[in-house]
Formats: sequence, structure tokens, C-alpha cells
Amino acid sequence: MQLTIRNLSKTYSNGVKALQDVSLDIPTGMYGLLGPNGAGKSTLMRTLATLQEADSGTAWLLPSDGGTAGGIDVLKDKDAVRRTLGYLPQEFGIYPRISAVDMLGHLATLKGIPGGQNKEVVNALLQRVNLWEHRKKSVSSYSGGMRQRFGIAQALIGDPKLIIVDEPTAGLDPGERNRFYNLLSEIGENVIVILSTHIVEDVKELCSNMAIINGGMVLYAGSPEAALTELEGKIWEKAIAKAEIDDYQGRFRVISSKLVAGKPIIHILSEEDPGGDFRRAAAGLEDVFFSKIMAA
Repeated sequence: MQLTIRNLSKTYSNGVKALQDVSLDIPTGMYGLLGPNGAGKSTLMRTLATLQEADSGTAWLLPSDGGTAGGIDVLKDKDAVRRTLGYLPQEFGIYPRISAVDMLGHLATLKGIPGGQNKEVVNALLQRVNLWEHRKKSVSSYSGGMRQRFGIAQALIGDPKLIIVDEPTAGLDPGERNRFYNLLSEIGENVIVILSTHIVEDVKELCSNMAIINGGMVLYAGSPEAALTELEGKIWEKAIAKAEIDDYQGRFRVISSKLVAGKPIIHILSEEDPGGDFRRAAAGLEDVFFSKIMAA
């Protein structure tokens, strides 16, 4: 299937334009939605998850051929969307004293899984996310990574065709993050998985297609590889003194600065060799992200 979004807009009562004519084509597979906090990512995810209304625009979940026959109007046919949706928000509530297996069983019942299949579905999901040995523990006692894996398990109830995960790896240690990456990659082989995050590494590791959003507007949509190609040969780096940062920002297009061993390393965007001991650097997805944000 594919998700087709056209001219989606949302302005809150306080005047904040959270979405401004957002148009995206999201195919089956892992799709990264990258942007800083407050960029509009969560507003878009909540709208697609039928949790809030858009002011204007359309969103359709369509067969892979792009035809509307058998498609779902995401903004209007919310019951149909919910039957085919798996959603893992950044924060999700649970009953503190209920075991994981009972909690999943309850959620499966709410999603319409009949009693005869309920136990089989729950057991299979717990094994898939590697929580079978911990199934009788309460979810409130889980570590951050285990809790996120439980979140994926509940999102997979009902064999969804569209899965939305919002900031899923925030706070996870490297080991749990890798396990989560592997699980998401496996899921994304057959369904649409939208990964909303501000962590560039998440998109780099997982996604074959991506969009960068800021201020409610789409600044880039395409593959990470194509975005990197745009910057090939245009990124230059140099180690400077902390006191020199303002001067360099005034003279060059500095897109990022990070401390390495206590000394700033700056990246600048330039079509030509800027001289002054700058050396050409391989473009990374962070360079893409910051260059698009600054250009907006």
C-alpha cells in the first residue's frame, strides 16, 4: 500500500501553524520523518492516527497501484483507518499492576480479536518482540527498551498495514536501540512504517525514504542517498577556537558545530574551497538536516 498526503494544513487556536500544505507520498517500507522538536511531526502523526482534525487537505491509504478502488480516506473514514492502524506514541499509558500478557489480551479484545484467537495472537506477539520470558511481569516494571518493545507488540495487533511510531528510541541505551532497529526493519518489509524522530541516526540506519519537516513545512522529501548526493563536495570542516565561532558564522555558512575533545569542529556549506585550512568532509545526514533547516 501507499499513503498519499496532499496539502494538509493545521493551525491551532493560538495561531501556531503546525502544518502548512504538507504533501508526501509514503510507500511500503520504513519512512523517516525528521525534524526538530516543535517542527510539526507529532501534529502530522496524530492527524494520520485519527486523534485530531486537519483544517484542510487530504490523506488516502491506497493500494500499491495508486488507484482509489479499495482505498481509505484517512481524514473521513476513521473507523476503517483504526482497523488497519498500529500506533506507538512517544508516551503511552498502561495499567500499572496488570501483566504484559493480560494487557495485550485486553488490547486485542478491544481491537476485535475474537476470544478463540486472542491467546494465540498475544503469545505470538510476545515471542516476536522477545518478551515471552517476561510476559507475567507488569509493563510498569519494564526497562525503557522492554517497554518500547511492548509498545510495538500492541501496535502490531490486528495485522496493521500502516504503523506510526513517534520518537521511539529516545532514552534507549545503544543495545536496546539496536534491538529496536532490527525489529522495526523486519516489520517494515511488508507494511508502511512512519518513523517520526529528531534523531538523525534513526533515519540513517532504518529508512530508505525520508522527509525533513520544520515549521510545519516539508523542506525535503526523497531518499537519504539523493539528499547526500546534493551535498557531495560541498561540506568543509575545520577545528577552531571557541572564541572564533561568531566570527566564522559571520563569514561562512556554518551549518553545524560540535565539540571534539573540548574544541569546536565546524561544518560549512560552500560550492568552492573556502581556503583557510578548511578540509573537505564527507557529507552526512546531519549535514543534510542542518542545511535544509537553515535554508528555510
